[in-house]
Amino acid sequence: MIENEVSGAIVDAAYKVHTTLGPGLLESVYETVMDFELRRRKLRVRRQVLVSIVYEGVLLEEGFRADLIVEDKVIVELKSVESVHPVHKKQLLTYLRLTDKRVGLLINFNVSLIKDGISRVVNNL
Repeated sequence: MIENEVSGAIVDAAYKVHTTLGPGLLESVYETVMDFELRRRKLRVRRQVLVSIVYEGVLLEEGFRADLIVEDKVIVELKSVESVHPVHKKQLLTYLRLTDKRVGLLINFNVSLIKDGISRVVNNL
């Protein structure tokens, strides 16, 4: 699967989860249900992936945690907040750069329509 196919499956899963549960739950609930829904679709998913970084030539084991990495191609950052701020997109872009991945999805479930809560972030695509 290429990044766009994986992204499409993730967006479809987010739509189903949001339609079923609605807004207002904790991020951890959406993460658990998204993991379930994506696995149900036969996608490989890793949750709370610890990503190390190299800083000044030193490997630091605990750089950051990615909420979900799907098919080892797309990083998914989940939110359940009143509004997404520009810093959230910048963080996801930095995660993409540090992991050498090309596509990320920032999904905020605390919206009336899920299409308004999904942002696609790309790195050198």
